[in-house]
Amino acid sequence: MNKDDQKSESSVFRNRHRSRELALQTLYACEVGTTQEWKCMLDRVADTGSLPEDVKKYARELVQEVLQSMEQIDETIRERAANWELRRMAAIDRNILRIAVAELRFFHHVPAKVVIDEAVELAKTFGAEDSGKFVNGIIDSIHKKMKGHSGMSGKDGSQHGTNPRSI
Repeated sequence: MNKDDQKSESSVFRNRHRSRELALQTLYACEVGTTQEWKCMLDRVADTGSLPEDVKKYARELVQEVLQSMEQIDETIRERAANWELRRMAAIDRNILRIAVAELRFFHHVPAKVVIDEAVELAKTFGAEDSGKFVNGIIDSIHKKMKGHSGMSGKDGSQHGTNPRSI
């Protein structure tokens, strides 16, 4: 791989991270705010950071998929979040999990390891002190369940499986 390819690949990963941040900020703002009009909210948040169009495009795809598949995504989270009611989770953590589940289920071009790492990083950046561990435990369990290796809950599920693409 030459230097231009490495720069381009690095730029894609950096932009995807920024897209996930934008998607999270949009979902959070819509959930705790007064508007459900996510497209306007996303544009408003994106404009404050002067984000490039490719960042906004992937963020739109993420938010749209989360909102269209919210029931299915939330059920997946509920199944793996041992002793946690979805409505009692911190809104940031809940929306990070929704984005990660959407990527695992519907964005097959994104490696599961990247999805998990990004979810944990978002939780560490935007969540509470233990959010990274909380999100990691649940998303890892979901990932393993999707692969079909674990019937365990989020607490116990990290002992089995690795790839979520079997569902």
